Amino acid sequence: MPESSPSQHHNHPLVLSYLGIRRAIGLSGLILPVVLGPLGWLILDVEIQDNMSSYYHTPLRDLFVGTLCAMGVFLYCYRGYGWIEDWTANIGSAAALGVALFPLDYASDPLYQRSLVGYLHSFSGGVFFLTLATYSLYHFPSRGHSDPEMANHIAERNLVYYTSGVVILLSMIAMGSYLLLLPVEWKRWLNDLNFLFWAEWVAVWAFAAAWLTKGHIIVAEIGIDLLAYSRRLVDR
Repeated sequence: MPESSPSQHHNHPLVLSYLGIRRAIGLSGLILPVVLGPLGWLILDVEIQDNMSSYYHTPLRDLFVGTLCAMGVFLYCYRGYGWIEDWTANIGSAAALGVALFPLDYASDPLYQRSLVGYLHSFSGGVFFLTLATYSLYHFPSRGHSDPEMANHIAERNLVYYTSGVVILLSMIAMGSYLLLLPVEWKRWLNDLNFLFWAEWVAVWAFAAAWLTKGHIIVAEIGIDLLAYSRRLVDR
């Protein structure tokens, strides 16, 4: 699906706003697990939780809820290249808000909740990750580009998108296998290592990479700068 050229980005505020939304979604995903996990542990002495959703029951609750709500708003405001992508954004928005507003039950297994609210959280989380995988595997990959310099990076950008989508799906399979298939002893051992938290971190960073690439932060900006620099060296 074609995108406008870098020169056009500076002339169309609407395009800039869509780039800004893409970057905001990507940066939110990039920063959230770092702030919840390592920084929360170092600054607020909050232990690494079993999963990101468990941070709802810690002093970092407002950060977790606020970031997911922001993602939900960004996705609702985002518009793609057709009604299918628009509906994907709307579903992703509703799922992100569901994760934020329906907390996981305290000290619970995501698969076995004690309340309807807890089950709504788990369902929303699964839909949210599937939505992000759909963007990476279906909506984002491009077949052509109108700008010659950006065209040099289609393969690299598509590699990021497809890799992101596959990593999200593999992370979901790993989390599903952990919850559904593993013996209790193995599950207890992995739980001591905060397996779900790290698996979610991998999935969140994978989708962040795709959105930052779509926002022309990864691959495009760096690639064009390197291309321009190499041309200057050749001209010398």
